[in-house]
Amino acid sequence: MKDARSTNKNPKCEEPEAKRIVIVDDHPLFRKGLQEMIHSNGNFAVCGEAGDAAEAMGVIRKLNPDLAIVDLSLPGANGIELIKNIRAEFSKLPILAEGYVMKHEAMANVIHAIHEVFNGRPYLSPAMAAQVITKFAQRQAEGEADAVERLSDRELEILELIGKGHDVRQIAKRLNLSPKTVETHRSHIKDKLDLKNSREVARFALQWLSTRDA
Repeated sequence: MKDARSTNKNPKCEEPEAKRIVIVDDHPLFRKGLQEMIHSNGNFAVCGEAGDAAEAMGVIRKLNPDLAIVDLSLPGANGIELIKNIRAEFSKLPILAEGYVMKHEAMANVIHAIHEVFNGRPYLSPAMAAQVITKFAQRQAEGEADAVERLSDRELEILELIGKGHDVRQIAKRLNLSPKTVETHRSHIKDKLDLKNSREVARFALQWLSTRDA
């Protein structure tokens, strides 16, 4: 039986040369706007969409797309957990995380970001790059140690688990710690890496893990 090429009746998806994309975001209007922007480029076609992680896995299994665009702040199982599950089942599927293409700038940068991901390069939006990556590059240029190297072994262990999509309770159970202790370690990680909040810690952990394992 021939694999389905689309769940949304988009005729572009039937074109063999089109790069087929699945959008995972819980905001229908944002999905629609993103789809219209993507379709402004003749090489790409949005062939499926989902509003949560469970629906996303079903759509991806059905379509086997060329790229998944995933919102990191999905309801229920979050986007980082979804990315971990996608990578476990579809190890070669490129993923563009909307935590990196921040929503207020996604419309302007999405085509560039998609090209970057298809070319095998991890993409950070300009805002995220300014907030995270540039800070570490400046520190290294000034002769300071890599910020990650300042983390303790336990903090590195927790950062890795955050990057793999585990939440505080899962990490606590896995490491035989109390959730409060894990939250304290996460707070120390945030301070040492000069990040603003737990969401930035999660974004950084995912990017760090992707770069380390590349």
